[in-house]
Amino acid sequence: MDVTSVTSATTAPPAPAPKSKISSDFDTFLRMLTVQMQNQDPLKPIDSADYAVQLATFSGVEQQVRTNQLLVEMQGKFQQLGMSEMASWIGKEARTAAPVRYDGAPVTLSPNPAVGADRAVLAVTDAQGNLVSREEIPISTQPYQWLGAGIDGAPLPPGTYSITLESLNGDRVIATTPVEHYARVIEAMGGGTGGTKLVLEGGIEVLASDVTALREPRS
Repeated sequence: MDVTSVTSATTAPPAPAPKSKISSDFDTFLRMLTVQMQNQDPLKPIDSADYAVQLATFSGVEQQVRTNQLLVEMQGKFQQLGMSEMASWIGKEARTAAPVRYDGAPVTLSPNPAVGADRAVLAVTDAQGNLVSREEIPISTQPYQWLGAGIDGAPLPPGTYSITLESLNGDRVIATTPVEHYARVIEAMGGGTGGTKLVLEGGIEVLASDVTALREPRS
């Protein structure tokens, strides 16, 4: 099923942000200054120089609060800009090292054997971490079509699998790395602490910054 959607922070009014500590300190300072002015001894008024210092402090706190507000507004605008750019990714195939959602169709892998390796083996584990397949592949960085065969050669059941590449020299493993693969982007989500997230087919979520290549979908 081809689902295309973009989740944006602009679809609903943002909830009021919680009052920051500096805003709370600003309000407290204002109340203290007002009470001080109301309750000073008329026979011994506060020196004007002290008032000047307090007012300067008041102005500094006010400017800091306003600066924080502007930074929050700018962050929101940058997130909206990022979401607009991500809209063009919907429907394309992104290459990441995320887990693979296997549904019976071949999956395009992008292996990258380590320098010095003379053998390369795909190690496949299921969602529970069980090893379900080991498959020797050519020493090459060319795309490889993984057909989803288990250890016994029979097709694996549909599900989510993690695929790593063991680079060997003889019988010695010299490197183990996640294998990148292509999957269609069906949704982009903003507003997270790690940046814009992409939802791939099968519900797998990845950060947009983790995408290393993008291509048009292949039939």
